[in-house]
Amino acid sequence: MADDGSKQGSTWPLPKFYFTVNLGSQDKTVSFQEVSGLDTETQPIEYRHGDNKVFSTIKMPGIVKTGNVTLKKGIFVNDNNFWKWYDAIKMNTIKRETVVIQLLDESAKPTMTWTLSNAWPTKITGTDMKSDANEVAVETLELAHEGLTIANGG
Repeated sequence: MADDGSKQGSTWPLPKFYFTVNLGSQDKTVSFQEVSGLDTETQPIEYRHGDNKVFSTIKMPGIVKTGNVTLKKGIFVNDNNFWKWYDAIKMNTIKRETVVIQLLDESAKPTMTWTLSNAWPTKITGTDMKSDANEVAVETLELAHEGLTIANGG
């Protein structure tokens, strides 16, 4: 009898092609082609006591730094929501949102959740256009945020 993989349980890595993105107070799940930039880094602080007998520094965790998250999606007719959000940037008055990105299993249940706090659009890139192309028009939205939390499940 062939093994269908159901006995494997949690030994298989998660596929990354089934995910949702919720853009905060708009309470709207938007379909994206690609999400990247879900990274965080702690900058080290080097310190050495003046009377330390070891002639080297010790390293301690310092400020946490997160990169911008990039979202790519197809362009649809009369869909200007990202441009409206971006146009709201006026001298430090921007509508900040909590963005929730969830990786789903085959039954559409979340297996991992990334939450971006106080996210706002820092860059929008429209599509390139070529007369001989056979591709979908894709726009890119880059979000700056003030923190990334990761949780298992929903």
